[in-house]
Amino acid sequence: MKTHHYIFLSTIAFIILFYNENVGLNLGILGVLYSVLTLFKTPERNRSKTFLLLFVTSILSSFAFAWFGDLSSFLALTISLLLLSFRSKNRRLKSLFLVPVFVTTFFTFFCRVFSFNEWFPKNENSGFWKKMVAFVLIPFLFVAVFFGIYATGSDHFASVFTDFELDINLWQIFCLGILGFFIAFNFFNFVVEKQIYQQNHVLDNEFKAENKIQKQTFSFLDLDSERMGGVISFVCLNILLIFFIISYNYEQFYEFIKSPNQLSEETHERVNAVIMSIIMAILVIMFYFKSTFNFDSKAGLLKAVAKIWLFLNAVLIFSAMLKNTEYITNYGFTYKRLGVYAFLLLSLIGLILTCIKIQFKKRNSFLFNSMSWFFYGMVLVCSFINWGGIITFQNMKRSDFAVNYHLKSIWFSEKYLLKYAEEKKDSKLKKEVLKQIKSEKSMTVLSKILYYETIQTK
Repeated sequence: MKTHHYIFLSTIAFIILFYNENVGLNLGILGVLYSVLTLFKTPERNRSKTFLLLFVTSILSSFAFAWFGDLSSFLALTISLLLLSFRSKNRRLKSLFLVPVFVTTFFTFFCRVFSFNEWFPKNENSGFWKKMVAFVLIPFLFVAVFFGIYATGSDHFASVFTDFELDINLWQIFCLGILGFFIAFNFFNFVVEKQIYQQNHVLDNEFKAENKIQKQTFSFLDLDSERMGGVISFVCLNILLIFFIISYNYEQFYEFIKSPNQLSEETHERVNAVIMSIIMAILVIMFYFKSTFNFDSKAGLLKAVAKIWLFLNAVLIFSAMLKNTEYITNYGFTYKRLGVYAFLLLSLIGLILTCIKIQFKKRNSFLFNSMSWFFYGMVLVCSFINWGGIITFQNMKRSDFAVNYHLKSIWFSEKYLLKYAEEKKDSKLKKEVLKQIKSEKSMTVLSKILYYETIQTK
């Protein structure tokens, strides 16, 4: 099949799957269809291990969305499909270029769609489109014209058709067709500008020979002065960070907190301070180890104090994790409190990658390339887990369990709320939960969230 076949086939599938439907199982099916079509469309030379892995994750994230249909599974599905499509085009192009490529593609859609020669070939070897024009389009036009003529000359003839109402929402089909075509066209026919290919080397992980030449960063500083300045800077920052860790932990674990609101506010402020500290630490190290000092035989002390600073920042992360754990122990689980763990874990991964960068003499782009994949991996893993169920199950054990909050604000908590209602003999809660489940189960097949189909209501 040619590119236009994939576009039209996907557009038709989009209309069929979403006509008179809500988003649910249909988007998962569409994700599987897009993944399989991309696999068929991709030439053998581009089916690398990364591409095949992305194909698997695209299928899995499609099932995850069909099961949960929440934000995390939607993000996982979207990123997986975009990465899969991106890799199908060029196996060596850095994944960080995905954002500018697809942004450019979306904004240039109206220009590219009318460039028929680029995606809709003039000569179709199979003759399919010639047959469509000859057997369908031309006869339809003739019938439409003569129907108009005959309808004006006979009221009875016209009434045969005007009294018949076709139960089809043509406007919805038109809108779905436009949206489906827009998505399919940009997915299967995205464009990678020459400038992107030319800049691909900028995101290489390894240094080239010319980058290993010893040269000063600033014209007014020689290498020895810059190296010693770096050592002094990191020593001072280490001392400063040690005092900060001591005061940070003293405030967290020894000062008396008066109220839950105060504890919540201080916890978020301190976590934000930790994350900002990690980001600044990585940026400072990126500045000093962007090129020259990676290959400087005299930079052993500079590398040592930089690694110590990374270790101290890791200690700071674990302190923040302990505080967040204490907060959860006292006041229960929420999405935000679990999200704090995610941000802190990504920060810790960033520190580990920065240490690897120094140890194995990687370029700064190594951090961006690696972190983008870890971020994707975290989104993917999160899409497979029922966080709402975990939150509800854990908070049910508390004496201050907020039933209404978990019913209204926590997703996919119904199984555990039913169990809780039965244990507490709460008929009102059970009735509300069953009503919510019934509402989800009453959806048409393509609009269903499969999670609710697993809940036994008898």
